[in-house]
Amino acid sequence: MAPAMRPEQEASCKATEDHRSEFDAAKPPPFRIGDVRAAVPAHCWRKSPLRSLSYVARDVVVVAALAAAAWRADSWALWPLYWAVQGTMFWALFVLGHDCGHGSFSDSGTLNSVVGHLLHTFILVPYNGWRISHRTHHQNHGHIEKDESWHPITEKVYQKLEPRTKTLRFSVPFPLLAFPVYLWYRSPGKEGSHFNPSSDLFTPKERRDVIISTTCWFTMIALLIGMACVFGLVPVLKLYGVPYIVNVMWLDLVTYLHHHGHQDLPWYRGEEWSYLRGGLTTVDRDYGWINNIHHDIGTHVIHHLFPQIPHYHLVEATKAARPVLGRYYREPEKSGPLPMHLITVLLKSLRVDHFVSDVGDVVFYQTDPSLSGDKWTGTDKQK
Repeated sequence: MAPAMRPEQEASCKATEDHRSEFDAAKPPPFRIGDVRAAVPAHCWRKSPLRSLSYVARDVVVVAALAAAAWRADSWALWPLYWAVQGTMFWALFVLGHDCGHGSFSDSGTLNSVVGHLLHTFILVPYNGWRISHRTHHQNHGHIEKDESWHPITEKVYQKLEPRTKTLRFSVPFPLLAFPVYLWYRSPGKEGSHFNPSSDLFTPKERRDVIISTTCWFTMIALLIGMACVFGLVPVLKLYGVPYIVNVMWLDLVTYLHHHGHQDLPWYRGEEWSYLRGGLTTVDRDYGWINNIHHDIGTHVIHHLFPQIPHYHLVEATKAARPVLGRYYREPEKSGPLPMHLITVLLKSLRVDHFVSDVGDVVFYQTDPSLSGDKWTGTDKQK
């Protein structure tokens, strides 16, 4: 039997419990980004080109084998399975190209560019255009005005949207098909295109890079058209078109859930924003068996803070940094073999995460009752 606590011990325990219960994720953390960096083992920063290329080889072999098997079988009983698996592999190729864009693939800019262009062009992503805008996203994560992808729209902008646009924006499957539209037109309230070298997404020095990637993209389109002329449109759609759509759905699902699905995720303006606080608004997700297939992209908090860390070190780096992050790290819900639990998370978020206030330097998502069916009881506070 444990001895009774003294009054001062009871008071201390109560104060600790009160402190925990009053945790506010929007408050500045009691640690610096240097503290998090120091917790990550030194070897986690080292990049191995051979190891990175081995993942590329693995994925390319799987993609080729799947396509060959599907072409040979040509059975409608198997095509849906092929589409699901091959679309997931296309998504895995995107993640490797994503690592090239961050420079976490290798220390060679030339190798990163060549591999990144090959992988992203194959799945119709303009590598440099996307790489530059994604860099902007990382540099401004969690900032309402300056963030580039999956940032919230303000109430003023939201109210100007047509009712049909509001419904489509928050109704499955449309948010899961947003990426190609984003590449061409960006997000509501922003102008420009990932294909246009004159877009305000890019500096004059970056225009040549954008032209190269856009040229690669149109070359891939021409190749697909040529294949359709030779083999027929339907075979190209079955082998490539449907998996491409599945890849887009994976991309939108994963990237959306990196930044949504928790009611305590703040967004910042002005001096309240910092690189560290913005990075701490990202969320890790567990994808079960898919974790290894898509190169642990769900281990996202440490990736956002330190995008130079190779994907094969993210799990270890996260484990080392968790004691420093404390409650600012949101433990991901454990997945079964397949991440079916994330469907519920997605649907709930689309039902309640609609816009943020036009005022306040620390704000949270608010809900349009006309879309949710009832008023949200979650956080809608602002500072």
